[in-house]
Amino acid sequence: MANRKRNVQLHFMVTERERSLIDEKMAQIGTKNMGAYLRKMAIDGYVIHLDLSDIRELVTLLRRTSNSLNQLTKRVHQTGNIYGEDIDSLRESYDRLWDTADEILSRLYTI
Repeated sequence: MANRKRNVQLHFMVTERERSLIDEKMAQIGTKNMGAYLRKMAIDGYVIHLDLSDIRELVTLLRRTSNSLNQLTKRVHQTGNIYGEDIDSLRESYDRLWDTADEILSRLYTI
Protein backbone atom coordinates (compact mmCIF):
# COMPACT_ATOMS: atom_id res chain seq x y z
CA MET A 1 0.00 0.00 0.00
CA ALA A 2 2.90 2.37 0.62
CA ASN A 3 3.94 2.21 -3.03
CA ARG A 4 0.46 2.96 -4.25
CA LYS A 5 0.23 5.55 -7.04
CA ARG A 6 -3.16 6.79 -5.87
CA ASN A 7 -2.95 7.12 -2.11
CA VAL A 8 -5.73 9.65 -1.39
CA GLN A 9 -9.15 8.15 -0.87
CA LEU A 10 -12.37 10.00 -1.72
CA HIS A 11 -15.74 8.92 -0.38
CA PHE A 12 -19.24 10.12 -1.23
CA MET A 13 -22.76 8.83 -0.86
CA VAL A 14 -25.39 8.39 -3.57
CA THR A 15 -29.02 7.35 -3.62
CA GLU A 16 -30.05 4.02 -5.12
CA ARG A 17 -31.40 5.90 -8.16
CA GLU A 18 -28.12 7.77 -8.61
CA ARG A 19 -26.23 4.48 -8.35
CA SER A 20 -28.38 2.90 -11.04
CA LEU A 21 -27.81 5.92 -13.29
CA ILE A 22 -24.05 5.58 -12.77
CA ASP A 23 -24.28 1.87 -13.58
CA GLU A 24 -26.26 2.63 -16.76
CA LYS A 25 -23.69 5.18 -17.92
CA MET A 26 -20.87 2.77 -17.20
CA ALA A 27 -22.65 0.09 -19.25
CA GLN A 28 -23.09 2.55 -22.13
CA ILE A 29 -19.34 3.04 -22.41
CA GLY A 30 -18.57 -0.60 -21.68
CA THR A 31 -16.65 -0.38 -18.40
CA LYS A 32 -17.07 -2.27 -15.18
CA ASN A 33 -14.36 -0.42 -13.25
CA MET A 34 -16.28 2.17 -11.25
CA GLY A 35 -13.17 3.77 -9.76
CA ALA A 36 -11.70 4.38 -13.22
CA TYR A 37 -15.03 5.66 -14.53
CA LEU A 38 -15.64 8.08 -11.65
CA ARG A 39 -12.03 9.29 -11.74
CA LYS A 40 -12.24 9.91 -15.51
CA MET A 41 -15.57 11.76 -15.20
CA ALA A 42 -14.35 13.87 -12.28
CA ILE A 43 -11.20 14.91 -14.16
CA ASP A 44 -12.29 15.02 -17.81
CA GLY A 45 -16.08 15.21 -17.64
CA TYR A 46 -17.92 18.27 -18.87
CA VAL A 47 -20.02 20.50 -16.70
CA ILE A 48 -22.43 22.67 -18.63
CA HIS A 49 -23.97 25.66 -16.92
CA LEU A 50 -26.64 27.40 -18.94
CA ASP A 51 -27.74 30.94 -18.25
CA LEU A 52 -31.48 30.70 -18.86
CA SER A 53 -32.28 34.40 -18.39
CA ASP A 54 -32.69 34.77 -22.17
CA ILE A 55 -35.11 31.86 -22.20
CA ARG A 56 -37.12 33.55 -19.44
CA GLU A 57 -37.21 36.72 -21.54
CA LEU A 58 -38.39 34.67 -24.52
CA VAL A 59 -41.17 33.09 -22.45
CA THR A 60 -42.21 36.55 -21.24
CA LEU A 61 -42.38 37.79 -24.83
CA LEU A 62 -44.38 34.71 -25.81
CA ARG A 63 -46.89 35.39 -23.02
CA ARG A 64 -47.23 39.06 -23.95
CA THR A 65 -47.67 38.27 -27.63
CA SER A 66 -50.16 35.55 -26.84
CA ASN A 67 -52.13 37.91 -24.59
CA SER A 68 -52.09 40.60 -27.29
CA LEU A 69 -53.38 38.13 -29.87
CA ASN A 70 -56.11 36.97 -27.49
CA GLN A 71 -57.18 40.55 -26.79
CA LEU A 72 -57.19 41.37 -30.49
CA THR A 73 -59.27 38.28 -31.25
CA LYS A 74 -61.73 39.17 -28.51
CA ARG A 75 -62.06 42.74 -29.81
CA VAL A 76 -62.63 41.53 -33.38
CA HIS A 77 -65.37 39.18 -32.21
CA GLN A 78 -67.02 41.94 -30.18
CA THR A 79 -66.81 44.79 -32.69
CA GLY A 80 -66.44 43.01 -36.01
CA ASN A 81 -63.56 45.39 -36.82
CA ILE A 82 -59.82 45.07 -36.85
CA TYR A 83 -57.58 48.10 -36.60
CA GLY A 84 -54.27 48.64 -38.35
CA GLU A 85 -52.66 49.85 -35.11
CA ASP A 86 -53.51 46.55 -33.44
CA ILE A 87 -51.99 44.57 -36.29
CA ASP A 88 -48.86 46.75 -36.26
CA SER A 89 -48.48 46.30 -32.51
CA LEU A 90 -48.87 42.54 -32.84
CA ARG A 91 -46.37 42.46 -35.72
CA GLU A 92 -43.83 44.37 -33.59
CA SER A 93 -44.32 41.87 -30.77
CA TYR A 94 -43.72 38.97 -33.14
CA ASP A 95 -40.63 40.67 -34.57
CA ARG A 96 -39.17 41.10 -31.05
CA LEU A 97 -40.07 37.52 -30.29
CA TRP A 98 -38.32 36.15 -33.37
CA ASP A 99 -35.28 38.39 -32.90
CA THR A 100 -34.89 37.11 -29.36
CA ALA A 101 -35.39 33.49 -30.46
CA ASP A 102 -32.81 33.87 -33.24
CA GLU A 103 -30.31 35.39 -30.81
CA ILE A 104 -30.80 32.57 -28.31
CA LEU A 105 -30.49 29.89 -30.98
CA SER A 106 -27.32 31.50 -32.32
CA ARG A 107 -25.77 31.44 -28.86
CA LEU A 108 -26.83 27.84 -28.27
CA TYR A 109 -25.30 26.85 -31.60
CA THR A 110 -21.88 27.96 -30.36
CA ILE A 111 -22.01 25.63 -27.32
